[in-house]
Amino acid sequence: MATYAIGDIQGCYEPLRRLLDLIRFDPAHDRLWVVGDLVNRGPESLMVLRYLHELGSAATVVLGNHDLYLLMVAAGVERRDKDDTLYQVLEAPDRDVLLDWLARQPLLHVEGDHAMVHAGLLPVWTITRAQELAAEVSAALTGPDARHFLLHLAGNRPDRWADNLKGWDRLRVIVNAMTRMRFCTPHGHLALRAKGPPDEAPAGTLPWFRAPDRFHRTHTIVCGHWSALGYYRGDGIIALDSGCVWGGKLTAFRLEDGEVFQVQG
Repeated sequence: MATYAIGDIQGCYEPLRRLLDLIRFDPAHDRLWVVGDLVNRGPESLMVLRYLHELGSAATVVLGNHDLYLLMVAAGVERRDKDDTLYQVLEAPDRDVLLDWLARQPLLHVEGDHAMVHAGLLPVWTITRAQELAAEVSAALTGPDARHFLLHLAGNRPDRWADNLKGWDRLRVIVNAMTRMRFCTPHGHLALRAKGPPDEAPAGTLPWFRAPDRFHRTHTIVCGHWSALGYYRGDGIIALDSGCVWGGKLTAFRLEDGEVFQVQG
């Protein structure tokens, strides 16, 4: 049995299947960890969702910002971006089944000494605290007020965490950190507009995983989201977004021994 963590798929079903062939993935014995952004930009989001849904317990998925965008569009609370590629999902006969499954995926998965999240964790959060906060979002996303939650999800404010935050502001900061963050200050102020490589950090910020005295150093963080960072291992992080949808590569990392597998997008 092996566990393979896979970077942002973003609707690139054909490279995904080539990567699974390369690693000889067997769902009867192996497991996939998928770091989020299953959909959008690539041409086959529907096929990706169907495949991962059918894998059942062989696939462990966390939500990315593009996955949440799909849920927002499907709920009618977000206008379609002219560049999105979600029409196949939104018009599929099994859309409700797939969207319900997607909404039930967590923001954070912790197992052994690894924690998987799409973007990152604020330096002031321990793993236990991050699990609690991710559970708050999951409860909102699957509860009776899910549409209202999605309606209030977009936005960059507040731009820092505080324990006394409440309501939609509280949930928005959690989601923004776990699905959108690249740079922050050592004290956890988010710089969400910055999307460049690590050496282009806005003044006063640094890549989230280089913040000193991070409380979540107890675990290695497995993540994606940051194509300008690419595949990166170090500083208590395994980053796997190697830009498949932009013509880069799709990356798999075997947790048991650290071997890396890649296919061209």
